[in-house]
Amino acid sequence: MKRFATPVALLAALPLALALLLAGCASTADSEGYYTVKRGDTLYSIGRDFDQSPANLRSWNRLRNPDDLEVGQRIMVRPPAGVVARTGAGQSSRPAATAQASAAAKPKAKTAAKPSAKPQDDDDASAPAAADAKLDWMWPTQGKSAPSGDSYKKGIDIAGSEGQSVVAAAAGKVTYAGHGIRGYGNMVIIKHTPQLLSVYAHNKTITVKEGDTVTRGQQVATMGSSDTSRVKLYFEIRRNGKPVNVMALLPAR
Repeated sequence: MKRFATPVALLAALPLALALLLAGCASTADSEGYYTVKRGDTLYSIGRDFDQSPANLRSWNRLRNPDDLEVGQRIMVRPPAGVVARTGAGQSSRPAATAQASAAAKPKAKTAAKPSAKPQDDDDASAPAAADAKLDWMWPTQGKSAPSGDSYKKGIDIAGSEGQSVVAAAAGKVTYAGHGIRGYGNMVIIKHTPQLLSVYAHNKTITVKEGDTVTRGQQVATMGSSDTSRVKLYFEIRRNGKPVNVMALLPAR
């Protein structure tokens, strides 16, 4: 079974509590720190469930091609002995000794003449990254939008009618198409670049399958109310596994 890995962190990891890609899955590791791959799992979703980045999982399991996860395969989801793991999407791990040596060898920085700029918070992301803006984004469906009513979701809800068309907000490849993540119903995840993916949840039907390449504006689902109390589309964009400000990327309307 072919699975397309997310960078992150997607369904990255991630603190989606999608916290691409998407909390609520009950996944457990055995006493040796291994998890057994189930149908519908991706490196992104496994990383999210165990708060590890796909980069960590690839390194620990020596995965040359993370797209090819097999049902029944055992994946190490806890840091091996002697390795310090940094959790979260886009984070990496390195041996503790190497980290300590690097810190000791690093010279002390001189006092800056000017105060440094405040680092951007990816979870807020009021200003989109240059790579995000280069994509030709469009609205995934018609309807009134508002921040998601679910506290653990960082995207937007778009109200509409049952069966309404849901389209890809930008060109990309479908990395997830199913209903295996509690709280998101029938969901589609599209990877647009190594860093960017978009999420489309609560659909009535899904019209694409994993591995499909889709164009901007191509239908991927129909709006519904799966795993929620009203008809709507939950839409989210993630960079390196962390949600960004959707409204800063979508065109004004």
